[in-house]
Amino acid sequence: RGSLVNGIKKALGDIAESKKGADAVKVSRLDLDIDFKKVMLAIAAIAIPLFFLYHYFSGSIGGSVILTVVMIILGFLFAAVAGYLVGLVGSSNNPISGLTLSSLLIAALLMVAIGVTGNKGIMAVLGVAGVVCCAAGIAGDMMQDLKVGHILGGTPWRMQVGEIIGVVASALVLIWAMIVLDQVYHIGSESLPAPQAGLMALMARGIVGGDMAWPLVLSGMFLAVGLILVKAPSPMLVAVGMYLPFHSTAAIFVGGLIKMVLENNLKKKNATEEQKTKAENTGVLISSGLIAGESLTAVILAFIVAGVSLGQGTFQLTDFALFPASPYLGLIAFIGLFYFLVKIPLDRIKE
Repeated sequence: RGSLVNGIKKALGDIAESKKGADAVKVSRLDLDIDFKKVMLAIAAIAIPLFFLYHYFSGSIGGSVILTVVMIILGFLFAAVAGYLVGLVGSSNNPISGLTLSSLLIAALLMVAIGVTGNKGIMAVLGVAGVVCCAAGIAGDMMQDLKVGHILGGTPWRMQVGEIIGVVASALVLIWAMIVLDQVYHIGSESLPAPQAGLMALMARGIVGGDMAWPLVLSGMFLAVGLILVKAPSPMLVAVGMYLPFHSTAAIFVGGLIKMVLENNLKKKNATEEQKTKAENTGVLISSGLIAGESLTAVILAFIVAGVSLGQGTFQLTDFALFPASPYLGLIAFIGLFYFLVKIPLDRIKE
């Protein structure tokens, strides 16, 4: 909560500083950002087509104006919060789920207030939430880039231009990957669950459609207040664990056990802080590689299946299986994973 306020204050302070102009004080190259006027013009230029998109969804001019204004305000505030938190801790601390759901809740309540309901209202609300979600995500990514760039002596405005190019390029490319993934795995199905997207859709349908289970929402609110009052380490993790599929939370739990075993081994070896950091970083790198590798493999397989389907083939994902599905093979894989995530980091501290 304190970080939320600090992030907003920092953003407003930066705007005030930018209005003074570059001529008011000699600015170092390391502090040069894209001119604020150009940023505002770019925001206005992007807001115009989004207004028409929201009008296409909602069919209401008044609703489109409200949604566009809400999108700009929440996008600015939540991007500041996400960037501030990521700058303090790291990308893992980006509260993107909470920020997205908050924007969805605000937009949905406003649509209900002006009478824009049904599927049109739902699509419009999800459109706002999607934009705010992307803004918060990119803000965190940009902050990480700026941190590294500052250490290396980079010029901020050049990095910001590079980020803009990267965002545009990735938007043009990733849409095709998402289409193929949906065709092959069906996003939201058991093969490719999308719990966060499902929760957003459920909230949008419930609030805008008028069939929200408010008793459950209020119960969750009181539970969150209770966790805060007892000073629970991370109430957000409790909430996330409630809507994630069990196999996801189970995998996270196993990862926590592996981390605990590694820390206990480091403690027994009387490892120094430097050695502990080195071992932890090694484990993080291995885990990151496994996550990225799994994701890329799923995308590659999806494109192969989609390509064969275009050629009137009957190739399916199950054709890739070398062995029949077996929990015992999965157990062996987990044991091997446990071994590598503990042994390799421990071996690294000896180097």
